[in-house]
Amino acid sequence: MPSHARNRVLLFSRLERILRPRSHTGGRHELGQNFLIHRPTLQRLATLAAATDGAILEIGAGDGALTQHLARLGRDLRAIDIDAHRVERLRTRVHGASIHHADALHEPLNRPVIVGNIPFHLTTPLLRRLLTTERWRHAILLTQWEVARKRAGVGGSTMMTAQAGPWYVFRLHDRVPARHFRPMPAVDGGILSIERRAAPLVPHRDRRRFERFVGAVFRSRGNGIRQILRSAGHQPAIIDRALGESGIARSALPRDLSPEHWARLWHLIDEGGRWRGGQ
Repeated sequence: MPSHARNRVLLFSRLERILRPRSHTGGRHELGQNFLIHRPTLQRLATLAAATDGAILEIGAGDGALTQHLARLGRDLRAIDIDAHRVERLRTRVHGASIHHADALHEPLNRPVIVGNIPFHLTTPLLRRLLTTERWRHAILLTQWEVARKRAGVGGSTMMTAQAGPWYVFRLHDRVPARHFRPMPAVDGGILSIERRAAPLVPHRDRRRFERFVGAVFRSRGNGIRQILRSAGHQPAIIDRALGESGIARSALPRDLSPEHWARLWHLIDEGGRWRGGQ
């Protein structure tokens, strides 16, 4: 082959490697990668992980900054990332971890501890996966500030948090400024931890019925929880008894209720025989 033709082949080969998508979902921008570069925050995440026990799964290893901190804990560590090129590089740079090319939306969440800088655009589907998977005990996540704040019930709980509250404890730790990421996102991040309750407030067998109950309450209308429960189809006598025994003000809104309130309200209304949403 003439030298000029061979050079053209080599040039096109190099361009193909550069432009080739890094995963089946696309390139760096499509993967929503915002890498944490702030060492104190990296150490903070590792410190929270150190307070747990058991094998760790890191979601979204990225450039390995957090992976290196977690590896120093000396625990069984599996780190995954959807970017195949980065996984190849991490395998040569990070020791003390098993690094794999995998999608967090399909990876088995079967280790006791889940840690990760979650791609912001995948926050909701990943949280839904976590909250419907039963093997893990602790999750330490860096995600959007507003999501972390809402999941922790700061300023009032969301429907998702209320539905999960009997089985999980949500805690908000730190706000992470956008300038601590590269590339810099449009919003700040927040550290959220989720711990599975050793003793659930509602039996697991009732989870689907409880979730439907909470969903119906959040979607119903009224100026306070009493009116809202009435519009959801419950009898005034049962509502008044349930609110009184639960210590819930009639003017409270669904977002104001604690997990303990929701669990007590559910038990009393269920015992009253008026909730038929799960039958």
